Amino acid sequence: MKKVAIFGKPGSGKSTLSKGLTQATHLELHALDSILFKPDGSQIEREAYDKKHRAILHSDSWIIDGFGPISSFYERLEAADTLIYIDLPYAVSYWLVTKRLLKGLFVKPAGWPSGSSVIKGSLQSYKTLKLCPKFWNDDFMQKLQTIAKGKKLYVIRSIKELNRFVEQV
Repeated sequence: MKKVAIFGKPGSGKSTLSKGLTQATHLELHALDSILFKPDGSQIEREAYDKKHRAILHSDSWIIDGFGPISSFYERLEAADTLIYIDLPYAVSYWLVTKRLLKGLFVKPAGWPSGSSVIKGSLQSYKTLKLCPKFWNDDFMQKLQTIAKGKKLYVIRSIKELNRFVEQV
């Protein structure tokens, strides 16, 4: 486990898992939100993002947490030796986004891009969750199975499995 891609719907626990995995493996964590957004919360230029993303992919080891632009997502899946797909039920993801929003009214979530509004980000997460079934579906799983040949693939489908995964690592 040297190059790890962690991905899934908003509010699925990617950041929590990434932090636990970073502590256990000492691999450097790259949260895509911190690469995609400037300190003022605005998005960086696509060319700058692609340059940073490719530099990470070409390094010896990494953990990348997030989705990002679709083309970079598939580049990351190809470059990784370990794929961790967090596929929690939608009701759980909606609850976790809501929980993050409520907590974020008082304390900015760890890893949240500085300058970025927790309220606006949460509203965007709700919008994205509504669209997720168009992407995170059986077709994606088939594509993922193909990409995962020769790699380690973990599919986490519950909070219990997520917690157990972190504890085992």
